[in-house]
Amino acid sequence: MTKVEVRNGNVDNALKRFKIKVARSGVPSELKKHKCYEKPGVRRRNELKEMIKNSRKKNRNRD
Repeated sequence: MTKVEVRNGNVDNALKRFKIKVARSGVPSELKKHKCYEKPGVRRRNELKEMIKNSRKKNRNRD
């Protein structure tokens, strides 16, 4: 459970820190992953597409 202390009544700052902590813990990505079932073959195919996309992006930035 992620907890953030509100200092000096500044709720906006506490909310910002809470969102950062939740994002770093990986909760949104896990929730997205478990939203619907994906067949193992489809998962491998999507991961391969993602790797190709990332490698092209890195190579484009190198030039």
